[in-house]
Amino acid sequence: MALCGRVGAMALPSELIVHIFSFLSDRDKLRASAVCSRWRECLFYPALWTELRLRIGGFGSEETPKLDFLMRKFGSFVRELQLELAPVEGNLSPERPPGGPEGDPQQLPERWRAAMAAYLEQVLCVFTSIRNNRNLQRLSLYGDTFILQQEGLLDSANLHQIHQGDKKIKEIQELFMELLSNSRQLRWLSCSFMLGLLTPRSLARLSNQSAETLQHLSFLDHQQGPLVSPSELDRLSNLHSLALDFPDFSSELCALLASPRRAPLHRLSLLLNGAALEFKSLESTAREDDWKALVRVSANLRVYVMALEVDSSELLRVLKPSLPLERLHLDSYSTLVTDGTLELVSQQYNKTLTHFLLLRDGPGFPDLSVNRNEDPLVLLAWRCTQLAVLVIHGYTVWSHNLVAISRLRGSCLRVLTVSEESIDFDPDQSLYTEGDPVHNLVKEVSLGLGRVWHPCLDSSTVLSEPTQHFHRELRAFSAGM
Repeated sequence: MALCGRVGAMALPSELIVHIFSFLSDRDKLRASAVCSRWRECLFYPALWTELRLRIGGFGSEETPKLDFLMRKFGSFVRELQLELAPVEGNLSPERPPGGPEGDPQQLPERWRAAMAAYLEQVLCVFTSIRNNRNLQRLSLYGDTFILQQEGLLDSANLHQIHQGDKKIKEIQELFMELLSNSRQLRWLSCSFMLGLLTPRSLARLSNQSAETLQHLSFLDHQQGPLVSPSELDRLSNLHSLALDFPDFSSELCALLASPRRAPLHRLSLLLNGAALEFKSLESTAREDDWKALVRVSANLRVYVMALEVDSSELLRVLKPSLPLERLHLDSYSTLVTDGTLELVSQQYNKTLTHFLLLRDGPGFPDLSVNRNEDPLVLLAWRCTQLAVLVIHGYTVWSHNLVAISRLRGSCLRVLTVSEESIDFDPDQSLYTEGDPVHNLVKEVSLGLGRVWHPCLDSSTVLSEPTQHFHRELRAFSAGM
């Protein structure tokens, strides 16, 4: 087709060109904008950029100009912004000066400072562009800053090593609160592990209009105290889904959500991080009576819990019988899940549990069974009649128990993921079977499930970064109401 002389594509009206471009991906739109000035003009039409989904990552600030370009162009009118910031990968532990005494402040390596500086610049860029956006309906922010959080970057002793670090943190917090006060129709507000962004005062700045329209709220930060007060939650009368750190879900908040004058709550996602228990106590979390009252009002409520590096004793404190648990993810490195914990889970949540993930990235593969036979995972598969997803890594699963699980749940078990390293074979039983034991296992499990099955050969596909997994899982869990 000719592209010149006012014939062919160039003869089409701009409205039609914009409609054609609406079928392109965001990446292809940006590529097409380099063709000519008219295409560039059409491609930057606001109607084409109502949704913007970005993941900015990597060491240094090379991607900041790209982010700045996109946000300046579309930040003021975008309706849905989904942004993930991953400033660095790898270990960035602060270092003590060679020969320095133990009392000396820790020095930040250059790569650590560059990562923090890039993160601050990128977050400033985003909020400077969207702070006056009154059309914003969905805002989802995730800071993949787990490594940076581990080293206490919010400490003023470290921030002064970043050029204007403490000043930029305060500016970011003010811009975020300005965005909330200017918003008029927010329906989805999610902020997970955004280093230095949330404060206990943030939600108080949300406009009354957005308080009426907000249906999902997710505020997660391991190092901050309670980020949602009862008075602020009381304003959000139409909230359908909520995600918080488990210690922040207090008895008072639970009682408030149980009020009959509110819209029923449908989804609740709670993250219990063992490392955060140093800063947050479980003393004021919801009691059994609180859960009963909440379930009476919100009959369709389903709960997703991730416990990260949590002792079984702490876990048993918060897993109340009336909690309508649908998804449970137990993840650890050094701590071990006990068979008693699995026994309690399979008894208390036998009618509601659909997803169970048991992951451990530590040395060895502990055996939860008794004499290789009385396996609590088999009991869980037998008792939990709604179980549809089972993922196991880091614990020994005997082959005959895996076959038993597949037969108990059959085709109803949509996902059965067990890492190859976790599977072991009983030498006593191998005496009575012929052929390759792995081949026999694959055959028997496939027959039990009614589909082809194989063990997971690459454990890295199972062991995703926990906070990132929680953020993405809660988004799918809450959006599926």
